[in-house]
Order: sequence, then structure tokens, then C-alpha cells
Amino acid sequence: MPLGRDDIQKLIPHRDPFLWIDTVSEITVTTIVAEKFLDPQLPVFAGHYPEFPIFPGVLLCEAAFQAGAILIAKNHPVTDDAVPVVTRVNNVKFRRMVRPGDSIRLEVKLTEVISSAYLLTGKISVGNDVAVRLEFTCVAAKVG
Repeated sequence: MPLGRDDIQKLIPHRDPFLWIDTVSEITVTTIVAEKFLDPQLPVFAGHYPEFPIFPGVLLCEAAFQAGAILIAKNHPVTDDAVPVVTRVNNVKFRRMVRPGDSIRLEVKLTEVISSAYLLTGKISVGNDVAVRLEFTCVAAKVG
């Protein structure tokens, strides 16, 4: 069941200019596939790097974290006074630069749930090329 921007914003607290998911094309109990078009006019490209713009790796990771948060919120809802936050990132491998005008495809899998901790793996691709692979853990943190 595809999810658009309004659906996504009902599931996670992220908003522009820091929402890095446009659509969710697939979601199951353990996997999510999401997409984001990286508009060449995004302000981040003006400063990273002005003569050779590259989408920052840390923001690619953030996009995967947001996809993971959507997956958790849709299938394993946390209480109203908590949100999933990243507590650990492991084995990050950057394999390809991501440039203005690229569309990224995020595939995140929930591999294990231990109490309130969610262990996930992510793959970010541009076309058929893998740009990033990572593992990360989220826990439900109280808001306020």
C-alpha cells in the first residue's frame, strides 16, 4: 500500500526542510521501500560542495533512519509520548556519490526487536547502483 507525504507525516514527526522521504512504495511487517527525489535546488547543494555538489552521506543515513521510523510506526507503534530515535549505527559503507537530480531508493529491513530496541539494516540505491549500506538501532524515547 503506497504512502504519500501526508500519510508519512502522520507516522513520523519530521517535516520540511528535514523530511527526506517523498513516498513509500512498499511496506510489510519487516520491510519498507521508500523514495526521495533530490531536487537540484535543495539548499544543501549550495554548500556541499558549491563547485561539485554532493548529497551528504550523513543525510543519506538520515533518510534510511526516517524510513525505519515509518516502518516502526506503521507496524510496531510506540506509545503516544515516545518516538523512535537512533542509538547506534554500524558498518556504514558509502559506495557511490549521490548528486543533484538523483532519485534515491531506500530499502530498510527490521531484523530483530529486543524489548524497545529495533535492529535494522538499510540499503540506499540510485538506479541499479548501491550508494550506501548500513546497520542501525532505534529505541523508543520519551518525548518531552
